[in-house]
This record gives sequence, structure tokens and C-alpha cells, in this order.
Amino acid sequence: MDTVLLRTFVTVAECQGFSAAGKVLHRTQSAVSLQIKRLEDQMGQALLERTSRSVLLTAPGERLLPYARHMLKLEDEAREALGETRRGELIRFATSEEQAAAYLPALLPRYAERFPDTRMEIHCDMSASLVKRFQEGLLDVVLSIRHLPTQSGQLLGWEPMVWVVAEGVSPADWATLPLALNPEGCIFRAHALAALGREERRWEVHYSSQSPTGINLPVQAGLAMTVKTPRSVPEGCRIVGEAEGLPPLGQVEIELHRRPGHTSEALEAFCEELEHLVIDHDDVAAPEPGEAVI
Repeated sequence: MDTVLLRTFVTVAECQGFSAAGKVLHRTQSAVSLQIKRLEDQMGQALLERTSRSVLLTAPGERLLPYARHMLKLEDEAREALGETRRGELIRFATSEEQAAAYLPALLPRYAERFPDTRMEIHCDMSASLVKRFQEGLLDVVLSIRHLPTQSGQLLGWEPMVWVVAEGVSPADWATLPLALNPEGCIFRAHALAALGREERRWEVHYSSQSPTGINLPVQAGLAMTVKTPRSVPEGCRIVGEAEGLPPLGQVEIELHRRPGHTSEALEAFCEELEHLVIDHDDVAAPEPGEAVI
């Protein structure tokens, strides 16, 4: 059985579409479709059901998928054992600056000790932008805050959002709350404005920046308030909440995206180490055993 065709099949199944799979595999949609047709001809039955909105597995496709994954894993392990292709593997990892600051100081030294030859590209940006680049096949692993439902995101847990002001500052000092927030499209911004709207509180966005530094500086100076997770509260600031007249903000979902149809010991170990760091964090509520996480 051709493992190239199997890898294409697994990628289409995990991406739930030919176009998305093509971006991951760096092939045209027609080339992906042709490879699936060749595999179906070899198997003598349809493996995928095409609909107007997505691609679904048929019953034979569902039976084949775990075997295909296992065969690809064995192939990758054999190449590693023979010293082929995986030495010096490049992992393109992306996350927000604040998540990088929270998790990478512990992760990178430990991981480098186990896989000294693995190379890393680390990209930091807003979660929505990173997920889009992942879906275009430009990244291998993304740790993000969920903005919209995705086909690739594995839910790791929930993290609370909190209001943050400088020490010595009280929200009661402001008749109109001055806000420092990320630009439009950020889920923290959306939650903050929705919460204030429900309470009919007056507010104005005084500072806007994609960079945490651009948000933190005016907050630390006592010029504005913002929304963070507890792990990201900057130095010289404190968490404020309902006791000081501010509405609750709820939680955000942390998710992990990993490249479909690709496995290696180095990549799997990186994802496992990262997942453990996230779910072991004091402020993260992980799903219960047996709870759906996709």
C-alpha cells in the first residue's frame, strides 16, 4: 500500500477538506483529489464522502484511518531508526507572546536536552492570525486561544480572564473606564466590551496594540485598565473584579493545533511536553478524563 497516498488520505480526513489538506501537503487541490481517487481505486471502495461543505469518512474510510495512521507512524519510526530525514528536523511553532513567556522558559531547555539536533522556528502573534497561517500549511504546531471553532484544534483546558489595573489604582477613580486592548478581532477585547455593555458601564479604548508591551505600559503607568489571564498580569499591577464594581469576564479556551498527517518522535515529544505544561498550570482547568476535547 502506497504510504504517500495514505498520508494524503489521513491529511484530508483530519483537515476535513481537499483544499486545506492541499495547503498542508503543499499540493494543489486537484493533485490531492487525484491521489485519493488512486487510493480508492486500489482499495476498491469509496473512502470519503464529498459534500457541499466538507469531506466525511465513509464506513470503509473510518475502518482504514487508524491502520493508515499506524502505518505512517511505523514508516516515520523506521526512517528515524535509519537516520534518515529526521536528524535536524525543523519544527515551526507559534503562540502568543504571553503564552510563550509563560511556557517556553521551562519547555525549551528540557526539550533541547532530549532532542539537541531539532531546530525550532518560534513565531509570536495574535491567536487568530496564527491559526490562519497554520491552516495555510505554514506552521507545524500552534498553541492558541480559541476564537472560532476549528477542525484542527485540540482543547487543552479553560483559563479565566481578569481585569487588571496598576497597583494603587481603583476603577472607581474613573467615571469613564479607559481601556488598553488588542485590536478588533481579539477575543479578550470582545469579552471586555460585551461585559461592560451588559453592565451599561461607560468606557473608551484609549490604547490599542497587538503587542503585550504596548498594552502593559499604559496599564502599569495607571493610565488604563486591561484584560489578561492570571499568568500574564504584568509587574506592578493587580487583579480587580466584582468587589470593585467590574463585571465577570468568563473563560477562554486553550487549544493545540498540530500538523495533520505528520508524526515524528521529536514532534510528538514537543507537543506532549507543551500539553503537560499547559494543563498543569494552576490557572488552567483541564477537561475531565473521557470528556471530548476536539
